[in-house]
Amino acid sequence: MSTTADDKDLYATFKKEVNMTASELEKWLKTDESKSVGQHEGDGPSIGHQSGEHIVRILHKKKADLTPDDEHQLHRVHSYISRHLAQRPHGDVSHTPWRYSLMNWGHDPLKK
Repeated sequence: MSTTADDKDLYATFKKEVNMTASELEKWLKTDESKSVGQHEGDGPSIGHQSGEHIVRILHKKKADLTPDDEHQLHRVHSYISRHLAQRPHGDVSHTPWRYSLMNWGHDPLKK
């Protein structure tokens, strides 16, 4: 990974926003709830589900081993989580597509 101040901040932001561990995310991605949400391109898994799989790979790497593709994913994750959090619905979000979509991107809004 390059070492500009913006990249350092982005990596720190990624680590803060992605509040699920690799094992939590891997387990989540196997659930029907995870597979039930998101935009699909063709017959494969949703974009968010694919993103979750990439996030798991990133979480298993050291920062120094991140590829340009991983760095691009850091940007995508930050953009998605920030945008989606701003759209939080009213009331209990425990069992909502909104929460499930965020969890596919590594962020559980109910996790402290």
